[in-house]
Amino acid sequence: MENVVVTKDLKKTYLLGEVKVPALRGVNMEIKRGEMVSIMGPSGSGKTTLLNLLGGLDRPTAGKIWIDGVDISTLSDSELVRLRLDKIGFIFQQYYLVPWLTALANVEIPLMLKNIPRKERRKKAMKLLELVGLGRRFHHEPSKLSGGEQQRVAIARALANDPSIILADEPTGNLDTKTGAEIVNLLKRLNREENVTVIVVTHDPEVAKETQRILRIRDGVIERVLKPSEI
Repeated sequence: MENVVVTKDLKKTYLLGEVKVPALRGVNMEIKRGEMVSIMGPSGSGKTTLLNLLGGLDRPTAGKIWIDGVDISTLSDSELVRLRLDKIGFIFQQYYLVPWLTALANVEIPLMLKNIPRKERRKKAMKLLELVGLGRRFHHEPSKLSGGEQQRVAIARALANDPSIILADEPTGNLDTKTGAEIVNLLKRLNREENVTVIVVTHDPEVAKETQRILRIRDGVIERVLKPSEI
């Protein structure tokens, strides 16, 4: 099975005034196509920084990242935008839905950015909302949806461009236990049935247990790779 994500000696240092603060100190990892992997670690260990670098939302201070064989550290800003549109779906703890748009219109946003015709994007958005169990909530605005339903809309939106990779940053963090489990099961089903590679940042061991491998990060390096049974 081929690697879809590879990093080599990945480093990220932030400047706070004149003080250098290392967030990542040399991360080496390989994730295969179709895997579902979690990244765990204490607050400040570099989990979200790593996810942002993998998604091209930030640039490394040193080291390399390959996505589908492409060294993304060499891409221009516009090429990174295209990479995110074509290959990566993002799911965040905060749902980041546009409050005045319906669920359907929120899912259509990435398709609009790719200039997909209105009729085609509407049909696809409806199909995706049905996929995540919201076939009867097309025309509801976020304020009329529960937290779990809003996260389902966010997942449908993340899938709109048929990404090969989903990056999820604490996707169950704002949800109760039951709803969080439903979201994890949905991600597992998408991983299994659609062969989407899923990388989940989480602090919750119950979420991590549902993935195939756990990368434990501490002080900006991956210190251990665990099996779910080892959590």
